[in-house]
Amino acid sequence: MKHGPNALIDETLPVVCIATQDPNDPNSVLKYEKTLSNIQEVTARSGRVIAIAIAIAIEGDTHISRLVEHVIHIPQSHELLLPILEVVPLQLLAYHIAVRRCCDVDQPRNLAKSVTVE
Repeated sequence: MKHGPNALIDETLPVVCIATQDPNDPNSVLKYEKTLSNIQEVTARSGRVIAIAIAIAIEGDTHISRLVEHVIHIPQSHELLLPILEVVPLQLLAYHIAVRRCCDVDQPRNLAKSVTVE
């Protein structure tokens, strides 16, 4: 039986990665390079990766298409605005996965009682 982080990575459970960067921000570029390294580790363990990446063809993003199975593209933006652009495809991905799993997306489980309509 596998234990540790390797036990979580296999071909049946996809890994969703946010692999975006602001090429004008050195910290953002460093974070992006580390993310690429993590994606390579997941794919080396036969993991399936879905990536959120910048749509325009900058040097690093040509590697994303070769590393992952699916890429969801978002527009280029400043580092501080990227989370706003990243959350939209993540919410849509979660919605469509829930629908495919036949989950009732209009009646989520364990919703706090304080969120009720009179």
